[in-house]
Amino acid sequence: MTKPKDSVDSFRAAAARTTGARYELCLFIAGTTPLSATALANVVAICDERLAGRYDLTVVDVYQEPARARAEQIIAIPTLLKKSPPPLRRLIGDLSDRDAVLRGLELAAVAPTKTAKKTRSSHDKAR
Repeated sequence: MTKPKDSVDSFRAAAARTTGARYELCLFIAGTTPLSATALANVVAICDERLAGRYDLTVVDVYQEPARARAEQIIAIPTLLKKSPPPLRRLIGDLSDRDAVLRGLELAAVAPTKTAKKTRSSHDKAR
């Protein structure tokens, strides 16, 4: 087995492995509160757009299933759990910060790298 040449190759290889990965998500809500409804609408919109046909979303009402919330150690509502693909992630709130949700689900576009500091040449130092 050959090792990737550099970190870019490693990244591309990892991205290729997870491109078709199925997402297992669990949204914990508290009844029909406006915050819970907003979180549900936001997560469904993002998943339909970015994960069409590649996700399973389970909605758990903590009023109806408090034991399940305790088992998952849910301390704030609403909370979205990304169980699969690893690693496990917990996103808390109404999920209206689209960029934060995309980063949490590891669906954000790769951010451009920062430009390295310009190295001064000996010619620049002479000035």
